[in-house]
Order: sequence, then C-alpha cells, then structure tokens
Amino acid sequence: MQPLQLFDLAFRQNEWLAQRQSVISANIANANTPGYKAKDVESFEDVMRRSVSMTTTNPEHIASSDDGQVPAYENDPNRAEVLVSGNDVSLEDEFLKSGEVMRSYSLNTQILKTFSSMLQSVTKG
Repeated sequence: MQPLQLFDLAFRQNEWLAQRQSVISANIANANTPGYKAKDVESFEDVMRRSVSMTTTNPEHIASSDDGQVPAYENDPNRAEVLVSGNDVSLEDEFLKSGEVMRSYSLNTQILKTFSSMLQSVTKG
C-alpha cells in the first residue's frame, strides 16, 4: 500500500506555516528596533516546486509548458517605507500576513478532517 501523499503534503505545509508565523512574529517583535529589516519566507509553492519534481507517466500526456525555473520577483512597490531609524516593518502588513497564515492553517486542517472522515467511512465499509 502506497503512503497517502495528502497527509505528507499537509504536514509539509503546516511546517512551512509554522516557520512563516515565527518570522512574522519576529518582525512584529522588532517593529521598534532601529535598522531592523522585515523578513519573509519563500512561498510554499516555490518550496514545493523546488523539492518535488513532476514526472510524465505516459509519453502521450501533455508536457508542462514551463521550464521549471522559479520566476524572480521584483521589489514590491507597496513595500513599507523605511523610517528615519532604518526600520521598514509595517505592522499592518505583518498582521495581514498573520491572518493569511491562520486562514491557510484552518483550511489545511479542514481538508485533512474531511479526508480523514472519508477514509474512515471507506475502510469501515
């Protein structure tokens, strides 16, 4: 029996969400620290694209059009302004990111609960 990839993917995303929340918390904690630069983690999609390679199981399947390269991101024009102290942490942006992490974690948990109950109903017969 092959392992259920959904559980592995959910576990990886939860690890990523925990790491991102930790970075966001550090940004908020250092909001008044002179010279502190806000940080963020690489997007989950980019992490997965780099760590999981897609393979074609049948030569007649349609091949992906991209070359597997992660696009470089331009500097964000909405980036917080740098204060006189050299600090560029925007509390509004950090709280928005924190809310996004919370919603993603909640969605991930709901999907796992639903999948688990479906799996239990199938195995119980």
